[in-house]
Amino acid sequence: MDKKNLPIIPFDRADDLHNLEIADSSDLVLFMAGNQFMAMKEIVEAFQKEYPDIERIFYETLPPGLELKQILSGGAVFRDKILDVYPDIYTSVNEKAMNVIERSGHIHSGDYHLYLHNRLTLMVPEGNPAQIMSVMDIAGDNIRISQPDPENEDIAFHIIDMYRLAGGEDLVHRIMEEKRAEGTTIFTVVHHRETPLRISKKTVDVGPVWATEVIHARSSGLAFDVVEPGEDLDQRNHINYYVCNLKDAPHPENAKKFLDFIRSSSAQKIYEKYGFLPHSGFI
Repeated sequence: MDKKNLPIIPFDRADDLHNLEIADSSDLVLFMAGNQFMAMKEIVEAFQKEYPDIERIFYETLPPGLELKQILSGGAVFRDKILDVYPDIYTSVNEKAMNVIERSGHIHSGDYHLYLHNRLTLMVPEGNPAQIMSVMDIAGDNIRISQPDPENEDIAFHIIDMYRLAGGEDLVHRIMEEKRAEGTTIFTVVHHRETPLRISKKTVDVGPVWATEVIHARSSGLAFDVVEPGEDLDQRNHINYYVCNLKDAPHPENAKKFLDFIRSSSAQKIYEKYGFLPHSGFI
């Protein structure tokens, strides 16, 4: 396998590759949309309590766009080594990703499921020194934005939709093109790790994030404030999490068990504790 044709997992993202030492000998491989990272330890523990025979689980909590590239490329490069693990389960916050994985033959037609929801909010440094009061305010010349890169991060598409609702294509262009050229829109590779760090160091003035990440950051003792976009902008009715088990899953029986579990009321209640919005079909 040629390294140059594979996506690269950032060098410092070992904390998003869980149980990497058993990746090649696991009983189950999960590629979980990274913004679920704060809930995954409890999700995995609850699943293993229900299925104690599934002992060895390798799971990723990287951006789903990067995980999708791994699936399509047959692997990735991490710290100059090839990681060629193929997942049993893949989740995304973008139905387009499921369409891509379907067209590429990795799942049967229509074989993916909606299981969870979320919403957006704006994280700002404690005291909100830039005095950001609304989505429109972040277009200002001196406002530094920690912005997820749509190349890898599904949250970026929902954020762009929020910008579009708030200020039309002009606002989208201002933030994603003009301010990036000016150096005040600063892209992330793994936003759920990078944005809270930038906020805490005050190297940015604002970062659009999942509401669940705010809850996690508070529980971690991080000092910051929040500006709510409002229910008409926060995309709560449009942010859908999808899950699929892959057609050629290396552990098909275990994959089916996890697929059933993640859509169960017990898993949904765990997610709800972390600020996710449960799918009404399961709660």
